[in-house]
Amino acid sequence: MGTARRPGAYHCGVDAAIDVIGGKWKVLILWALGEGMHRFGALRRALPGVTEKVLAAQLRELEADGIVHREEYGEVPPRVEYSLTDRGVALNEALVPLGAWGKTHVLNASPAAGQVGEDDHVALVPGTA
Repeated sequence: MGTARRPGAYHCGVDAAIDVIGGKWKVLILWALGEGMHRFGALRRALPGVTEKVLAAQLRELEADGIVHREEYGEVPPRVEYSLTDRGVALNEALVPLGAWGKTHVLNASPAAGQVGEDDHVALVPGTA
């Protein structure tokens, strides 16, 4: 189940923001939806390694926080599309400097043993090319 938000218990804005995007997959979901609307299966393919259960739970939490919009169509078979709300777009824009920091200080840093650089041709998921 989703985690309860802690209004009034935050120490700063970063604490509140991390509560919304915390978790392994939420930022990656935001990144994928930042490129456009996705159906559930397309999102799952865009995020190798995520399980259906975890993806569904993370999407529900992002929807509850007003970050993701879920559009359900009354069709057979059922069709559901996910997109970012205006609040989600603003959050994605706020994450751009964080991504730039990671690219500069992690991906482009001289790789030490066990680290992978941005241009290294290494599968993101073991066993894939």
